[in-house]
Amino acid sequence: MEPTLLSLELTTISLIAIGLAADAFAVSLTSGLAIRHIKLNKAVKIALFFGGFQAFMPLLGWGMGLGFREAIASIDHWIVFGLLAFLGGRTIYEAWNDSDEEKPFNPLKIETLLVLSVATSLDALAAGLGFSVLKMPIAMAVSIVGSVTFGLCFLGVYLGHYFGDWFQTKVEIIGGLILMGIGTKILWEHLSLEGFDGLSFLF
Repeated sequence: MEPTLLSLELTTISLIAIGLAADAFAVSLTSGLAIRHIKLNKAVKIALFFGGFQAFMPLLGWGMGLGFREAIASIDHWIVFGLLAFLGGRTIYEAWNDSDEEKPFNPLKIETLLVLSVATSLDALAAGLGFSVLKMPIAMAVSIVGSVTFGLCFLGVYLGHYFGDWFQTKVEIIGGLILMGIGTKILWEHLSLEGFDGLSFLF
């Protein structure tokens, strides 16, 4: 793999990872609010759950995508664009319509962490399908997504504990815009390489 191509893939996956981690980061903020006595092990526990599920879900989605990747090769960029645009739009919508009453009761309970981790990583499942159709190196992708989520959630617990959740909505909106921007970038690059022949399947 050429260094420039590797660099582009790293940048793209890293930005997608930040966008996907927005929900988990926002929940980490509110989790930090709910923890009365903050300790390192508590922040690590929350971050491990979110980061672990955020790494596993794209792997699952990637595996699902292998079965039909070749069949959709001619429109794969449109599928990736649609997935990321939908995920980004939904993230922004939910940020604007989120109820202040929807707070985790006890973010340190295993049952609560499992529910929150699955709920915030479903978008990563769809992103895994995108990784599959784009033939991105899945080991690198899940490593970056999981690591970025872990780091942001670890930080989020402390930020939420000390500074409150006044910027939670802003975080989710930024994450949504990043996902939509990456989807648009991928679509544009493919159409440019094809001389806009990618539109031919519509006619």
